Amino acid sequence: MQIYVVSAGDTIYQIASRFRVSPDQIIYDNQITFPDRLTVGQALLIQEGNEIGSSYPLVTGGYAYPFIRPWVLQSTLPYLSELLIFSYGFTLEGTLVPPQLDEEWMIQTAISYRSRPILVLTPFDETGKFNNYLVHTVLRDPARKEQLLFSLLSTVQQKNYSGVDIDFEYILAEDREIFAEFVSETSELMRANGYTTSVALAPKTSRDQPGLLYEGKDYALLGAAADQVLLMTYEWGYTYGPPMAVAPLPNVRKVVEYAITEIPPEKIRLGIPNYGYDWALPYERGVTVAQTIGNIEAVDIAITHEAEILFDPTALSPYFYYTENGIQHVVWFEDIRSMQAKFELIKDFNLNGVGYWQIMKLFRANWILLAENFSIQK
Repeated sequence: MQIYVVSAGDTIYQIASRFRVSPDQIIYDNQITFPDRLTVGQALLIQEGNEIGSSYPLVTGGYAYPFIRPWVLQSTLPYLSELLIFSYGFTLEGTLVPPQLDEEWMIQTAISYRSRPILVLTPFDETGKFNNYLVHTVLRDPARKEQLLFSLLSTVQQKNYSGVDIDFEYILAEDREIFAEFVSETSELMRANGYTTSVALAPKTSRDQPGLLYEGKDYALLGAAADQVLLMTYEWGYTYGPPMAVAPLPNVRKVVEYAITEIPPEKIRLGIPNYGYDWALPYERGVTVAQTIGNIEAVDIAITHEAEILFDPTALSPYFYYTENGIQHVVWFEDIRSMQAKFELIKDFNLNGVGYWQIMKLFRANWILLAENFSIQK
Protein backbone atom coordinates (compact mmCIF):
# COMPACT_ATOMS: atom_id res chain seq x y z
CA MET A 1 0.00 0.00 0.00
CA GLN A 2 1.44 3.35 -1.05
CA ILE A 3 0.58 7.03 -1.01
CA TYR A 4 1.13 8.69 -4.38
CA VAL A 5 1.08 12.47 -4.85
CA VAL A 6 -0.23 13.59 -8.23
CA SER A 7 2.14 15.49 -10.54
CA ALA A 8 1.31 17.70 -13.53
CA GLY A 9 0.10 15.64 -16.48
CA ASP A 10 -0.81 12.54 -14.44
CA THR A 11 -3.94 10.59 -15.25
CA ILE A 12 -5.54 7.79 -13.29
CA TYR A 13 -4.80 5.35 -16.07
CA GLN A 14 -1.11 6.29 -16.21
CA ILE A 15 -0.83 5.93 -12.44
CA ALA A 16 -2.66 2.60 -12.52
CA SER A 17 -0.30 1.33 -15.23
CA ARG A 18 2.75 2.49 -13.28
CA PHE A 19 1.69 0.58 -10.16
CA ARG A 20 0.10 -2.31 -12.07
CA VAL A 21 -3.25 -1.89 -10.37
CA SER A 22 -6.78 -1.44 -11.62
CA PRO A 23 -7.88 2.14 -12.44
CA ASP A 24 -11.27 1.24 -11.00
CA GLN A 25 -9.61 0.35 -7.67
CA ILE A 26 -7.91 3.75 -7.49
CA ILE A 27 -11.17 5.48 -8.38
CA TYR A 28 -13.13 3.52 -5.76
CA ASP A 29 -10.61 3.75 -2.91
CA ASN A 30 -10.11 7.49 -3.37
CA GLN A 31 -13.77 8.34 -4.13
CA ILE A 32 -12.86 10.02 -7.41
CA THR A 33 -15.90 11.34 -9.23
CA PHE A 34 -16.61 11.27 -12.96
CA PRO A 35 -14.93 12.32 -15.24
CA ASP A 36 -12.05 11.03 -13.12
CA ARG A 37 -10.09 14.28 -12.94
CA LEU A 38 -7.10 14.87 -10.67
CA THR A 39 -5.24 17.94 -9.43
CA VAL A 40 -1.57 18.51 -8.72
CA GLY A 41 -0.67 17.70 -5.12
CA GLN A 42 -3.61 15.36 -4.56
CA ALA A 43 -2.67 12.34 -2.42
CA LEU A 44 -3.91 8.96 -3.66
CA LEU A 45 -3.96 5.66 -1.83
CA ILE A 46 -2.64 2.84 -4.01
CA GLN A 47 -3.34 -0.76 -3.00
CA GLU A 48 -0.78 -2.99 -4.71
CA GLY A 49 -1.93 -6.35 -3.38
CA ASN A 50 -3.56 -8.30 -0.56
CA GLU A 51 -1.06 -7.31 2.10
CA ILE A 52 -1.44 -8.30 5.74
CA GLY A 53 -2.14 -5.35 8.05
CA SER A 54 -0.32 -4.48 11.23
CA SER A 55 -0.64 -6.55 14.40
CA TYR A 56 -0.86 -3.35 16.51
CA PRO A 57 -4.26 -3.68 18.25
CA LEU A 58 -6.39 -0.55 18.17
CA VAL A 59 -9.83 0.36 19.51
CA THR A 60 -11.52 2.61 16.96
CA GLY A 61 -14.51 4.86 17.50
CA GLY A 62 -16.47 7.39 15.49
CA TYR A 63 -19.11 9.92 16.50
CA ALA A 64 -22.29 10.14 14.41
CA TYR A 65 -25.67 11.84 14.54
CA PRO A 66 -28.88 9.85 13.90
CA PHE A 67 -29.31 11.59 10.54
CA ILE A 68 -26.21 9.92 9.09
CA ARG A 69 -26.89 8.32 5.70
CA PRO A 70 -27.33 4.56 6.17
CA TRP A 71 -24.87 3.72 3.37
CA VAL A 72 -22.18 5.93 4.96
CA LEU A 73 -22.69 4.21 8.31
CA GLN A 74 -22.63 0.74 6.75
CA SER A 75 -19.46 1.60 4.81
CA THR A 76 -17.72 2.79 7.97
CA LEU A 77 -18.80 0.28 10.63
CA PRO A 78 -16.45 -2.51 9.43
CA TYR A 79 -13.62 -0.27 10.65
CA LEU A 80 -15.16 0.75 14.01
CA SER A 81 -14.91 -0.97 17.37
CA GLU A 82 -17.42 1.54 18.75
CA LEU A 83 -20.13 3.78 17.32
CA LEU A 84 -20.61 6.85 19.53
CA ILE A 85 -24.16 8.10 18.97
CA PHE A 86 -24.49 11.86 19.43
CA SER A 87 -26.18 12.68 21.70
CA TYR A 88 -28.34 12.57 24.82
CA GLY A 89 -28.78 15.71 26.89
CA PHE A 90 -30.39 16.16 30.30
CA THR A 91 -32.63 18.56 32.15
CA LEU A 92 -32.10 20.46 35.41
CA GLU A 93 -34.02 17.65 37.12
CA GLY A 94 -31.56 15.04 35.85
CA THR A 95 -33.89 13.54 33.27
CA LEU A 96 -32.32 12.37 30.01
CA VAL A 97 -33.26 14.11 26.77
CA PRO A 98 -32.94 11.76 23.75
CA PRO A 99 -31.67 12.82 20.31
CA GLN A 100 -34.22 14.61 18.16
CA LEU A 101 -34.25 11.68 15.74
CA ASP A 102 -34.65 8.05 16.81
CA GLU A 103 -31.27 6.34 17.10
CA GLU A 104 -32.36 2.74 17.59
CA TRP A 105 -31.70 1.88 13.93
CA MET A 106 -28.08 2.95 14.47
CA ILE A 107 -27.77 0.74 17.55
CA GLN A 108 -29.05 -2.30 15.69
CA THR A 109 -26.90 -1.59 12.63
CA ALA A 110 -23.78 -1.23 14.82
CA ILE A 111 -24.49 -4.52 16.58
CA SER A 112 -24.95 -6.27 13.22
CA TYR A 113 -21.39 -5.17 12.31
CA ARG A 114 -20.03 -6.25 15.71
CA SER A 115 -19.44 -2.62 16.69
CA ARG A 116 -20.38 -1.50 20.20
CA PRO A 117 -23.00 1.29 20.31
CA ILE A 118 -22.09 3.96 22.87
CA LEU A 119 -24.48 6.55 24.34
CA VAL A 120 -22.91 10.01 24.24
CA LEU A 121 -24.02 12.28 27.10
CA THR A 122 -23.75 16.05 26.66
CA PRO A 123 -25.03 18.95 28.82
CA PHE A 124 -26.88 20.64 25.97
CA ASP A 125 -29.50 23.29 26.68
CA GLU A 126 -32.53 24.06 24.53
CA THR A 127 -30.35 25.98 22.05
CA GLY A 128 -28.16 22.95 21.43
CA LYS A 129 -25.11 24.50 23.12
CA PHE A 130 -23.01 23.30 26.05
CA ASN A 131 -24.42 24.70 29.29
CA ASN A 132 -22.04 24.79 32.26
CA TYR A 133 -24.85 26.04 34.56
CA LEU A 134 -26.65 22.76 33.85
CA VAL A 135 -23.53 20.82 34.88
CA HIS A 136 -22.97 22.99 37.95
CA THR A 137 -26.57 22.62 39.15
CA VAL A 138 -27.21 18.92 38.53
CA LEU A 139 -23.86 17.57 39.71
CA ARG A 140 -23.98 19.55 42.96
CA ASP A 141 -27.44 18.27 43.89
CA PRO A 142 -27.36 14.63 45.13
CA ALA A 143 -30.99 13.96 44.18
CA ARG A 144 -30.65 15.35 40.65
CA LYS A 145 -27.35 13.57 40.10
CA GLU A 146 -28.85 10.28 41.32
CA GLN A 147 -31.74 10.75 38.90
CA LEU A 148 -29.29 11.35 36.04
CA LEU A 149 -27.30 8.22 36.89
CA PHE A 150 -30.50 6.17 37.16
CA SER A 151 -31.73 7.50 33.80
CA LEU A 152 -28.39 6.71 32.19
CA LEU A 153 -28.29 3.11 33.35
CA SER A 154 -31.95 2.53 32.48
CA THR A 155 -31.50 3.87 28.95
CA VAL A 156 -28.31 1.90 28.33
CA GLN A 157 -30.05 -1.30 29.46
CA GLN A 158 -33.32 -0.72 27.62
CA LYS A 159 -31.78 0.31 24.31
CA ASN A 160 -28.94 -2.21 24.27
CA TYR A 161 -26.07 0.25 24.42
CA SER A 162 -22.61 -1.03 25.40
CA GLY A 163 -21.54 1.97 27.43
CA VAL A 164 -21.49 5.73 27.95
CA ASP A 165 -19.23 8.50 26.65
CA ILE A 166 -19.31 11.69 28.72
CA ASP A 167 -18.68 14.76 26.57
CA PHE A 168 -18.97 17.80 28.85
CA GLU A 169 -17.28 21.01 27.69
CA TYR A 170 -16.70 24.47 29.18
CA ILE A 171 -16.91 23.14 32.74
CA LEU A 172 -16.32 25.80 35.39
CA ALA A 173 -12.99 25.62 37.22
CA GLU A 174 -14.87 25.37 40.53
CA ASP A 175 -16.61 22.22 39.23
CA ARG A 176 -13.40 20.40 38.32
CA GLU A 177 -13.57 17.93 41.21
CA ILE A 178 -17.33 17.35 41.21
CA PHE A 179 -17.17 16.59 37.50
CA ALA A 180 -14.42 14.02 38.06
CA GLU A 181 -16.48 12.57 40.91
CA PHE A 182 -19.48 12.25 38.58
CA VAL A 183 -17.37 10.43 35.97
CA SER A 184 -16.08 8.11 38.70
CA GLU A 185 -19.61 7.35 39.94
CA THR A 186 -20.82 6.75 36.39
CA SER A 187 -17.91 4.38 35.74
CA GLU A 188 -18.56 2.41 38.92
CA LEU A 189 -22.26 2.08 38.14
CA MET A 190 -21.68 1.08 34.52
CA ARG A 191 -18.85 -1.29 35.34
CA ALA A 192 -20.99 -3.07 37.97
CA ASN A 193 -23.56 -3.73 35.25
CA GLY A 194 -21.15 -4.80 32.51
CA TYR A 195 -20.82 -1.50 30.64
CA THR A 196 -17.95 0.90 29.91
CA THR A 197 -17.43 4.62 30.49
CA SER A 198 -15.24 7.01 28.54
CA VAL A 199 -14.75 10.77 28.86
CA ALA A 200 -13.78 13.38 26.27
CA LEU A 201 -10.95 15.72 27.27
CA ALA A 202 -10.13 19.19 25.95
CA PRO A 203 -6.61 19.29 24.42
CA LYS A 204 -4.50 20.48 27.36
CA THR A 205 -0.71 20.81 27.36
CA SER A 206 -0.26 21.53 31.09
CA ARG A 207 -2.10 20.82 34.32
CA ASP A 208 -3.12 24.40 35.11
CA GLN A 209 -3.70 25.62 31.56
CA PRO A 210 -5.97 28.68 31.73
CA GLY A 211 -9.21 29.01 29.80
CA LEU A 212 -12.82 27.92 30.17
CA LEU A 213 -12.26 24.98 27.82
CA TYR A 214 -9.49 23.55 30.05
CA GLU A 215 -9.89 24.52 33.69
CA GLY A 216 -12.70 22.10 34.50
CA LYS A 217 -10.85 19.08 33.09
CA ASP A 218 -8.38 17.41 35.47
CA TYR A 219 -6.50 14.84 33.39
CA ALA A 220 -5.24 12.87 36.37
CA LEU A 221 -8.62 12.65 38.13
CA LEU A 222 -10.56 11.88 34.96
CA GLY A 223 -7.99 9.36 33.75
CA ALA A 224 -8.35 7.50 37.04
CA ALA A 225 -12.16 7.75 37.01
CA ALA A 226 -12.97 6.55 33.46
CA ASP A 227 -12.20 3.33 31.65
CA GLN A 228 -10.91 5.32 28.64
CA VAL A 229 -10.34 8.95 27.68
CA LEU A 230 -10.54 10.65 24.29
CA LEU A 231 -8.17 13.55 23.64
CA MET A 232 -10.05 16.07 21.48
CA THR A 233 -6.94 16.89 19.48
CA TYR A 234 -8.54 19.08 16.82
CA GLU A 235 -10.09 22.52 16.29
CA TRP A 236 -6.91 24.60 16.26
CA GLY A 237 -8.26 25.76 12.94
CA TYR A 238 -11.97 26.33 13.61
CA THR A 239 -15.10 28.11 12.41
CA TYR A 240 -14.37 31.54 13.89
CA GLY A 241 -10.59 31.40 14.08
CA PRO A 242 -7.86 32.33 11.59
CA PRO A 243 -6.99 29.91 8.78
CA MET A 244 -4.74 27.06 9.88
CA ALA A 245 -4.65 23.28 10.06
CA VAL A 246 -7.48 21.72 12.08
CA ALA A 247 -5.08 19.32 13.80
CA PRO A 248 -1.45 20.40 13.23
CA LEU A 249 0.77 17.53 14.28
CA PRO A 250 3.14 19.49 16.60
CA ASN A 251 0.10 20.70 18.59
CA VAL A 252 -1.36 17.21 18.72
CA ARG A 253 1.96 15.79 19.88
CA LYS A 254 2.25 18.32 22.73
CA VAL A 255 -1.18 17.29 24.04
CA VAL A 256 -0.23 13.61 23.96
CA GLU A 257 3.12 14.30 25.62
CA TYR A 258 1.33 16.00 28.51
CA ALA A 259 -1.50 13.44 28.68
CA ILE A 260 0.81 10.48 29.22
CA THR A 261 2.27 12.20 32.30
CA GLU A 262 -1.19 12.08 33.90
CA ILE A 263 -2.93 9.08 32.30
CA PRO A 264 -1.62 5.61 31.33
CA PRO A 265 -1.24 5.38 27.52
CA GLU A 266 -3.37 2.22 27.49
CA LYS A 267 -6.34 4.39 28.52
CA ILE A 268 -5.81 7.12 25.91
CA ARG A 269 -7.52 7.43 22.53
CA LEU A 270 -6.43 10.07 20.03
CA GLY A 271 -9.09 12.32 18.56
CA ILE A 272 -8.91 12.78 14.79
CA PRO A 273 -10.94 15.25 12.68
CA ASN A 274 -12.75 13.92 9.64
CA TYR A 275 -13.38 17.35 8.12
CA GLY A 276 -11.77 20.59 7.01
CA TYR A 277 -12.58 24.30 6.76
CA ASP A 278 -12.94 26.77 3.90
CA TRP A 279 -12.11 30.41 4.78
CA ALA A 280 -12.86 33.45 2.62
CA LEU A 281 -9.94 35.88 2.59
CA PRO A 282 -8.88 38.23 3.96
CA TYR A 283 -9.67 36.81 7.37
CA GLU A 284 -11.24 39.31 9.77
CA ARG A 285 -11.66 38.27 13.41
CA GLY A 286 -15.28 38.48 14.53
CA VAL A 287 -16.50 38.68 10.94
CA THR A 288 -15.11 35.76 8.96
CA VAL A 289 -16.93 32.46 9.44
CA ALA A 290 -15.29 29.38 7.93
CA GLN A 291 -17.43 26.75 6.20
CA THR A 292 -17.07 23.15 7.38
CA ILE A 293 -16.40 20.75 4.51
CA GLY A 294 -15.61 17.08 4.09
CA ASN A 295 -12.16 15.89 3.07
CA ILE A 296 -13.36 14.45 -0.25
CA GLU A 297 -15.35 17.65 -0.85
CA ALA A 298 -12.16 19.67 -0.30
CA VAL A 299 -10.35 17.76 -3.05
CA ASP A 300 -13.33 18.21 -5.38
CA ILE A 301 -13.18 21.98 -4.80
CA ALA A 302 -9.48 21.99 -5.64
CA ILE A 303 -10.12 19.99 -8.82
CA THR A 304 -12.99 22.25 -9.89
CA HIS A 305 -10.83 25.36 -9.51
CA GLU A 306 -7.67 23.67 -10.84
CA ALA A 307 -5.92 24.53 -7.57
CA GLU A 308 -2.67 22.87 -6.58
CA ILE A 309 -2.87 21.11 -3.21
CA LEU A 310 0.10 22.01 -1.01
CA PHE A 311 1.34 20.17 2.06
CA ASP A 312 2.62 22.00 5.12
CA PRO A 313 5.83 20.27 6.28
CA THR A 314 5.38 21.41 9.89
CA ALA A 315 1.66 20.93 10.45
CA LEU A 316 1.75 17.86 8.18
CA SER A 317 -1.59 18.91 6.75
CA PRO A 318 -2.76 19.73 3.20
CA TYR A 319 -4.13 23.10 2.10
CA PHE A 320 -4.81 25.09 -1.07
CA TYR A 321 -6.00 28.46 -2.35
CA TYR A 322 -8.68 29.15 -4.92
CA THR A 323 -10.69 32.13 -6.17
CA GLU A 324 -14.45 32.17 -6.67
CA ASN A 325 -16.57 35.17 -7.67
CA GLY A 326 -13.55 37.40 -7.21
CA ILE A 327 -12.98 36.26 -3.60
CA GLN A 328 -9.90 34.29 -2.62
CA HIS A 329 -10.34 31.29 -0.33
CA VAL A 330 -8.01 29.02 1.60
CA VAL A 331 -8.91 25.45 2.55
CA TRP A 332 -7.25 23.32 5.23
CA PHE A 333 -8.34 19.68 5.42
CA GLU A 334 -7.11 16.13 6.07
CA ASP A 335 -5.77 13.65 3.55
CA ILE A 336 -4.13 10.25 3.82
CA ARG A 337 -0.71 11.86 4.40
CA SER A 338 -1.95 13.77 7.44
CA MET A 339 -3.82 10.70 8.65
CA GLN A 340 -0.71 8.53 8.33
CA ALA A 341 1.22 11.07 10.42
CA LYS A 342 -1.39 10.75 13.18
CA PHE A 343 -1.33 6.95 12.96
CA GLU A 344 2.44 7.04 13.48
CA LEU A 345 1.93 9.24 16.54
CA ILE A 346 -0.43 6.63 18.02
CA LYS A 347 2.25 3.99 17.58
CA ASP A 348 5.01 6.25 18.95
CA PHE A 349 3.15 6.67 22.24
CA ASN A 350 1.52 3.22 22.40
CA LEU A 351 -1.96 4.69 22.68
CA ASN A 352 -5.03 2.51 23.09
CA GLY A 353 -7.24 3.83 20.37
CA VAL A 354 -8.61 6.52 18.11
CA GLY A 355 -11.85 8.50 18.01
CA TYR A 356 -13.10 10.33 14.89
CA TRP A 357 -15.11 13.51 15.04
CA GLN A 358 -17.17 12.73 13.07
CA ILE A 359 -18.07 10.03 10.54
CA MET A 360 -20.99 11.76 8.81
CA LYS A 361 -19.07 11.92 5.51
CA LEU A 362 -17.29 8.89 4.11
CA PHE A 363 -13.49 9.06 3.76
CA ARG A 364 -12.86 5.59 2.39
CA ALA A 365 -9.08 5.84 1.86
CA ASN A 366 -8.66 6.79 5.51
CA TRP A 367 -10.38 3.60 6.67
CA ILE A 368 -8.40 1.41 4.31
CA LEU A 369 -5.17 3.02 5.53
CA LEU A 370 -6.26 2.62 9.17
CA ALA A 371 -6.83 -1.10 8.65
CA GLU A 372 -3.38 -1.39 7.07
CA ASN A 373 -1.75 0.29 10.09
CA PHE A 374 -3.66 -1.47 12.86
CA SER A 375 -5.54 -4.57 13.89
CA ILE A 376 -9.01 -3.18 14.64
CA GLN A 377 -10.42 -4.66 17.85
CA LYS A 378 -14.02 -5.76 17.46
